[in-house]
Amino acid sequence: MTARIRKIGVWVEEVHVEGGRPVMPPTRKAVAAAVIQNPFAGQFAEDLEPLMAMGEELGALLGARARDALGVRPHQIESYGKAALVGENGELEHAAALLHPRMGAPLRKAVEKGAALVPSSKKRGGMGQDLDIPLGHKDAAFVRSHFDGVEIRFNDAPRPDEIVVAIAVTDSGRPHPRVGGLEAKDAKGVDGLR
Repeated sequence: MTARIRKIGVWVEEVHVEGGRPVMPPTRKAVAAAVIQNPFAGQFAEDLEPLMAMGEELGALLGARARDALGVRPHQIESYGKAALVGENGELEHAAALLHPRMGAPLRKAVEKGAALVPSSKKRGGMGQDLDIPLGHKDAAFVRSHFDGVEIRFNDAPRPDEIVVAIAVTDSGRPHPRVGGLEAKDAKGVDGLR
């Protein structure tokens, strides 16, 4: 692992009641996040290859950790997302280098298939800042029941020279979806859209 990881956190959220009605089975989301040292904090660099390589490694590590937290097989993951929170001495482009060029392939391997784009977000902030991770169906972007998100935070990260990198997965959509559109059971997952 080329990333210098200070800590990893894993969260699982289960919703048992929504809108006063039971959710059967409960909807579940898992997030695995790493706090890493930003090798480019406080300096401008044209070549961000080291962060791209870290993104690939973290895609595999955090994708597997999040999936395993739900205790399901890869094909049972229904949606995914990724996000990064850069400390004050870093740039948003540092988050982009981690998230975009190479994180997707190992994440897709961890969750099997993944024809749709992985929703993502990036922001800059300090210790204790919330990080929102967007979620979307892993194989069909038009499945509205899976447009969602999950929020995490570390009370002591990111420090100015750190980045929080997170991957979220679910084994279901939102509780009691009622806004129409393509249903997950009808998704083909061929073009990433439907």
